Amino acid sequence: MASHKLLVPPPKALLKPLSIPKRLLLGPGPSNLAPRIMSAGGMQIIGPMDKEMYQIMDEIKEGIQYMFQTRNPLTLVITGSGHCALEAALVNVLEPGDSFLVGVNGIWGQRAMDVGERMGARVHPMTKDPGGHYTLQEVEEGLAQHKPVLLFLTHGESSTGVLQPLDGFGELCHRYKCLLLVDSVASLGGTPLYMDQQGIDILYSGSQKVLNAPPGTSFISFSDKAKKKMYSRKTKPFSFYLDIKWLANFWGCDDQPRIDEPRPSIGLENSWRQHREATAYLHRRLQALGLQLFVKDPALRLPTVTAVAVPAGYDWRDIVSYVLDHFDIQIIGGLGPSTGKVLRIGLLGRNATRENVDRVTEALGAALQHCPKKKL
Repeated sequence: MASHKLLVPPPKALLKPLSIPKRLLLGPGPSNLAPRIMSAGGMQIIGPMDKEMYQIMDEIKEGIQYMFQTRNPLTLVITGSGHCALEAALVNVLEPGDSFLVGVNGIWGQRAMDVGERMGARVHPMTKDPGGHYTLQEVEEGLAQHKPVLLFLTHGESSTGVLQPLDGFGELCHRYKCLLLVDSVASLGGTPLYMDQQGIDILYSGSQKVLNAPPGTSFISFSDKAKKKMYSRKTKPFSFYLDIKWLANFWGCDDQPRIDEPRPSIGLENSWRQHREATAYLHRRLQALGLQLFVKDPALRLPTVTAVAVPAGYDWRDIVSYVLDHFDIQIIGGLGPSTGKVLRIGLLGRNATRENVDRVTEALGAALQHCPKKKL
């Protein structure tokens, strides 16, 4: 018998059917779920040590290796967001006192810097204004000056819409005995990325962007050079949960075979082309409305997330609210250093279509007509 009365009654809201509005998510993520993903999510679970589960995990690993274009055996899933994968990379590679060079040209570089500082690394930021990117010469100067063990770059900076070129950076880092860590959360599947051929030592991404899966899952891969650094460290990683040695064993990355993450059914090259063409169409439609793209150089525009300069005289919050309230379309304002400067439109995975471009630009056109505008 219970010895106490319940002080908290059951919530009435939990007795009602769950109601979710039907909405087109055209922000920088998450994106709308694909029907295949929703169907998979409704299946019954199985045990974590069932042989069928190990088979699913092995298939997921193969899918990640395909998406990353890598043959790294140490490739696995982490049950956490992209932030969690970033922490997993840093907590396993860096030790207190290690020199860490960080490209800070948006919110994700700021977060990497923050995590590195919390771990006791000697963090050296290379700070750029929102919209900036890094050249090989700039990075080489940082490598020569600070002699880091690790360099962090964001491939797709979703807070500003910048696509960071990566060719040559892996080779450059290795010349200075430095590992290259790349964030591809907003770019994976939407633009070409070749982990092995570009010399990337640690690459991570997330589930909720181009892959059209629910948030909360990330994937990460480590080169042999990165593995050697992690496995020869003098101190234990600060996190047990994110200890790669433990995770590697569970995921069968250490010759002891040990969820279901989606794989693009149209193929990588077709996915890259789909995003490139849909985004080019979006840019034309935006410019026809008189809107300006935040990233001036077309070669540096991220094909999954477009940053649009907030038009003069408008409050970005009015535009975002109008588009959501009148058209059930979600777009997002800036983030971190781009807050108040841009609107962000995401064309992610199955959302990257001309039809969705037409819908969002129609909504933006109406917002420009009806939202209050201050006289300049």
